[in-house]
Amino acid sequence: MAVRRRSALTLVLLLLSLAASCSRARSSDATSEYEALALRYQGQSGVVTFPELAEDLGYLSPLELVYVGNTISGPQDIQTVATGDIEFGLAFNGALLKLLAARAPIKAVVGGYGIDQQTFSSFLVREESQIRSVRDLIGKQVAVNTLGAHSEFVLREQLRRQGLSETEAKKVTLVVLPPVNTEQSLREKQVDAAALIGIFRDKALERGGLRQLFSDYELFGEFTAGSYAFHRSFVEKHPRTVRKFVDGVARAIEWARSAPRETVIARHEAIIRRRKRNENTALVKHWKSTGIAGKGGLIAERELQIWLDWLVRDKELAPGQLVLSEVYTNEFNPFRRVARP
Repeated sequence: MAVRRRSALTLVLLLLSLAASCSRARSSDATSEYEALALRYQGQSGVVTFPELAEDLGYLSPLELVYVGNTISGPQDIQTVATGDIEFGLAFNGALLKLLAARAPIKAVVGGYGIDQQTFSSFLVREESQIRSVRDLIGKQVAVNTLGAHSEFVLREQLRRQGLSETEAKKVTLVVLPPVNTEQSLREKQVDAAALIGIFRDKALERGGLRQLFSDYELFGEFTAGSYAFHRSFVEKHPRTVRKFVDGVARAIEWARSAPRETVIARHEAIIRRRKRNENTALVKHWKSTGIAGKGGLIAERELQIWLDWLVRDKELAPGQLVLSEVYTNEFNPFRRVARP
């Protein structure tokens, strides 16, 4: 009897050992499928990005996001990608084109933010201001979060559409201010107008005393305005990792698009509390929509073409200097078979 019990115990231990070995093998196979598992990135204080949401939803596993600090702007974010200090960054598509024209080795792989009826940026003035039209901005100071990015391009496009000459447009002075200080500077008359994006705009208008001069939605309608980009060499050497990243971000975008607004906000709040970066959840309470036009962040060429035409028209780029098919790719996106206008 003792011999049989020992034999049975030995068999159980052997089976457990085999099961553990198979489990480790499966785990090893899952991780070895990808060329790289850790992706360094920069975050935004009080904001949950789509890669962060994707990781929290389990869409990126076994990839791991490695937070290295907060970005100060889109151009800075993708410049950090170009120098190899982080793996991916998010920037306005016009800024991506300018950096690519300067021979930065980056490639856009999935849309990251945009504008729609609920999520857009506005140029605001004080309620009592004499500025009633875009032409009234001549000789005035306008606050933007950074130069060479979304707000500057939108303003310059509006000035052009309203018929201002190049000389007149140059008399509109841009002042760089961080979004957290912009509203106060406008109210204290340090600037005459200010560009505020989404949540920052909503909070400012909620407090009263300000009005909208125009918005980017009025100019462009639904539009994916910025994209996530990787270094070209990283894309070439780590295609499976990039595909997993894009798949996760695309699925997170669609989750946020389809989930009830209260559910998305609650998820964002929980993520911010867990990551303990000395920030609060005040901004995410104003979240309304993804703002992204393409399903799963699909990039439409026209969303890049409009800025390429702008840069050529302003003689910042030469005709033919950039080929858009080399600027971005949808090949890693699981929704790539969904047609974009």
